[in-house]
Amino acid sequence: MKQLKTLIFALMAVVTFAACDRNDPPVAIDDDPIVGPDSTVVPEEPQDNIYQFKVETGDGDSVSLSMYRGQVLLVVNTATQCGYTPQYTDLERIYETYKDRGFVILDFPCNQFGGQAPGSYDDIHGFCTDHYSITFPQFAKINVNGSHASPLYVWLKSKKPGNIQWNFTKFLINRNGEVVERFEPAYSMSRVEEAIQGQL
Repeated sequence: MKQLKTLIFALMAVVTFAACDRNDPPVAIDDDPIVGPDSTVVPEEPQDNIYQFKVETGDGDSVSLSMYRGQVLLVVNTATQCGYTPQYTDLERIYETYKDRGFVILDFPCNQFGGQAPGSYDDIHGFCTDHYSITFPQFAKINVNGSHASPLYVWLKSKKPGNIQWNFTKFLINRNGEVVERFEPAYSMSRVEEAIQGQL
């Protein structure tokens, strides 16, 4: 009889345990995907200024225009055999006058207009330093129009619309990296200089 009671108590314990196990709430399943260590990095906001672009130096290196952050910039597409080529004289003078106040000219040779910028970067740079003594940054030759246009120039033209018409078109960039003015090649350099002064 004692053994029967013991057996009954044992059976009751098993039934109670099983019932409790069935009534337990389900284990929560984490629906979030497995994330790696970079998951906490907040992506940067997309930029809409000149600092988002990289360009190629004459040596073939890629450099970010963010290196000019906070400066006033004049972006110019140039040629060495153009009727406007003597503008290099005024460009260098303006650069020397205002460079200590945070002004830089960015020179991008382009051969799309009458083939007036022939030769290699070394040929072009040698000509500009020999004939006009330029000291501002000069980059690798680019296209400014068409399907192979530099992304920089695609962006510049989106801010001041219209294809580039000729060599020595100029874009003035403020200290926030935004396009503020566009000057066609025939615009007087005194007008360009006044606009630069207004941004310094």
